[in-house]
Amino acid sequence: MTAVTHDSTRGRTAGVWWLALTALAIAVFAPLPYLTTSLAELAADDGDIAANYADRPAWVRAAFYAHIVPAAVALLLSPAQLSARARARAPRLHRVCGRVVVACIVVGGVAGLTLAPMSYAGAVGTAGFGMLAVLWTTCALAAVRAIRRGAVEEHRWWMHRTFAFTYAAVTLRLWLVILVPFTDFDSAYKVVPFLCWVPNLIVVELLLRRNGRGRSASRRRPGDTPDSLVRTG
Repeated sequence: MTAVTHDSTRGRTAGVWWLALTALAIAVFAPLPYLTTSLAELAADDGDIAANYADRPAWVRAAFYAHIVPAAVALLLSPAQLSARARARAPRLHRVCGRVVVACIVVGGVAGLTLAPMSYAGAVGTAGFGMLAVLWTTCALAAVRAIRRGAVEEHRWWMHRTFAFTYAAVTLRLWLVILVPFTDFDSAYKVVPFLCWVPNLIVVELLLRRNGRGRSASRRRPGDTPDSLVRTG
């Protein structure tokens, strides 16, 4: 039993490090070309996504940057926000960073919804990325509402769902790495608007159900402090 528990702990630790490091990598390097080079220059270098926005009106280009920059900040900060150890050691910092994350999600989500009708993936992109933007923002705001009424556990599970959508920035690129060798970029990109977030959400929901907290958290009284909170942070 001890060996099984030890292996389970190591597996969770490895998973956390994977999430943190991949989030860091994408948060830093994915927006970098757009922040150091103009959309027109990227489009001239066969940048398909950049070309989709380079000749758009100024407000569309502004929405593009209003999406990628806040989304990158949210992705960068979110893994630490989910850490029980970080919350215990610096609760005030957790609250401040949480406000920044939610603000970035709202701005990035609204901008993403604005851009969805112009998606490079066409109608599939409009539907997939549009739903992602709405659900991402909705879950973040639900987490805020929960913590304001003192429902700490419910807040945490809404934030886990929110991270499933935030992490779509990583899984989108992982799916492209997997799919592009078997097809062209255009065909692969028309699949990822749903693939980048639906599996993430399914995994999170299964984990919440496995722990028996997904639905019960929403019915728990705001003042309750179950023992599981002490164990899991």
